[in-house]
Amino acid sequence: MISEAEIEEMWRRNPMLVPRLSKVVLNICVGKSGDPLERAKKVLEQLTGQKPSIRVAKKTIKGFGIRKGEPIACCVTVRGQRAEELLKRLFQAVENKIKASSFDERGNFAFGIEEHLMIPGVEYDPKIGIFGMDVCVSLEKPGYRVARRKIARRKLPRKAVVAREEAIYFEKKNFGVEVVGG
Repeated sequence: MISEAEIEEMWRRNPMLVPRLSKVVLNICVGKSGDPLERAKKVLEQLTGQKPSIRVAKKTIKGFGIRKGEPIACCVTVRGQRAEELLKRLFQAVENKIKASSFDERGNFAFGIEEHLMIPGVEYDPKIGIFGMDVCVSLEKPGYRVARRKIARRKLPRKAVVAREEAIYFEKKNFGVEVVGG
């Protein structure tokens, strides 16, 4: 366990160790194609201003009436300044509280929103309905591109990966989020 004071000191000494927001992914799974999926796409487009991509079922599940290859979900990835602004609104929908168990060991975290109407600035439209969504957030440190690039790809050293404690402290400091639970 790294304390907040140690994290702050480490970031002060080396600015390349300060994490940054990489991306925010919003996902709505409706479980069937057709009109519900189109309405879910409208919700994501209204929230982000970007066109969502369609996700298809990986396998057939008769109990749910899902066939392999059938479009059942949509998602959109937001990066940069728009991601920060969107994330602030999404945190308000969950009252600026996230469970500590939502954070993984590489600086990513996820949470759910039961109704998209909880997000500030969104009004109810009877033609669209109400949708819940998953929000997945990735943090990374400068230099993380080394692990993703096509030519001369390398493994990252341990200190170049965002630790769980660093991600929690980053969210508390930059977004005023309260992390609940152990």
